[in-house]
Amino acid sequence: MKRPLLALAALLLAAAPALAEDTTRIGHVNTAATNMGLTRSHQVVVERFLDPEVPGVACFISQARTGGLSGMVGVAEDPARFALACTASGPITVPEGARRGERGEQIWEASTSFFFKETRVHRFVDEEQHVLVYLAWSTRFIEGSPYNAVAVVPYR
Repeated sequence: MKRPLLALAALLLAAAPALAEDTTRIGHVNTAATNMGLTRSHQVVVERFLDPEVPGVACFISQARTGGLSGMVGVAEDPARFALACTASGPITVPEGARRGERGEQIWEASTSFFFKETRVHRFVDEEQHVLVYLAWSTRFIEGSPYNAVAVVPYR
């Protein structure tokens, strides 16, 4: 009896949004009560993550999270709605390894559905303007997704 329960618990944990190790939940607001308040409400959640290769840059992402019973157990598909802001939180030195060309480098991701949908953040370096460009975008396995947000951080 314990094995099926452990397997179910592991499956639910795997379905929960995958966050980078340095992601910190800043807070949330409820956008709609679900099931007369008996389950988690729909929310907009604000999280902070640090650029893993460029010290001195902190990014903040807000994302819609689906509530209700499916949201509580981790099987809901969250809407591809998000905003991104990044800022210098200290001196910035861009290491040579952070300069990845026109495809950039993925630095963060969060799962937004049980299968095949994520929010990702890529870093690009605009050396002419001396800015780091961060692009948040949503993946979708079959259809793709046009949703995206951009933030820039100047450096010297």
